[in-house]
Amino acid sequence: MSERGRPTDDRDRLGLRADCASCFGLCCVALPFQASADFAIDKDAGQPCRHLHRDFRCGIHHDLRERGFPGCAAYDCFGAGQHVSQVTFGGQDWRRRPPDDARRMFEVFPIMRHLHELLWYLAEALTLRPARPLQPSLRRALDRTERLTAGPPESLVELDITAHRREVEALLLRSSELVRAAAPGPEPKADRRGADLIGAVLGGADLTGANLRGAYLIGADLRGADLSSADLLGADLRGADLSGADLAASIFLPQSALEAARGDGRTTLPPALTRPAHWAVATGRAARTAASARAATRPRRRSAPRK
Repeated sequence: MSERGRPTDDRDRLGLRADCASCFGLCCVALPFQASADFAIDKDAGQPCRHLHRDFRCGIHHDLRERGFPGCAAYDCFGAGQHVSQVTFGGQDWRRRPPDDARRMFEVFPIMRHLHELLWYLAEALTLRPARPLQPSLRRALDRTERLTAGPPESLVELDITAHRREVEALLLRSSELVRAAAPGPEPKADRRGADLIGAVLGGADLTGANLRGAYLIGADLRGADLSSADLLGADLRGADLSGADLAASIFLPQSALEAARGDGRTTLPPALTRPAHWAVATGRAARTAASARAATRPRRRSAPRK
């Protein structure tokens, strides 16, 4: 049974899915790149990427990974780009604004992205059954964060986003603790928060209810692992192999983490996320075999005694 309380949530209402057609290419301008495994070039903040066209479309969008820009392929603004473009700055693009206004737009964008990311996680937390005792606090935090996104540029750049993020993340951690405590399996659950698990061999591991917040799972082997009720907020999954892994009931897993990882048709995902286009496709027989193997090894959930 899913730990989520209902199939729908606030994420679509709040516009937390990126709509590049309504954005002025802000992630391609406002953010810096550093030549690395994620970006093929160096680029300063506020400097348009050389692949950005006049119509704010990426000239190599369909070949980003092949051209050395997997970081761009994985990036998710949580809808902040279109909000800053169409709401905060009223649909007037940075090319037509005075330089100072353009710089202000570039300053606002990363702040808005933080706020939208927090809204995404708060909306998810409101769907988690074990976290129901926290729903009033979660709803207040969501409403306050939503109000902040509606502010003018001047108030957004003055916002102490670090303090606000710290406050919200403390609430999300309490939600996580309730979800992980309710997960089946022995106590205590694995606590690998911030752990260095780069290249770790965790294939087939039972990570049910594990705290993997901020864990470095770069290049890790997670094939066939059970990550039910595992907290993956901030986990670095670049290059991790999630083939056949069970992520359906994991919590605080963003789409960007999947885009940075590898997987296949056997990987099960939370309902709000989609299978990345670059993932391999598994055969129906392989998918059924992986599902059967997980079911055979997963401990059965005990029913609560009737009162």
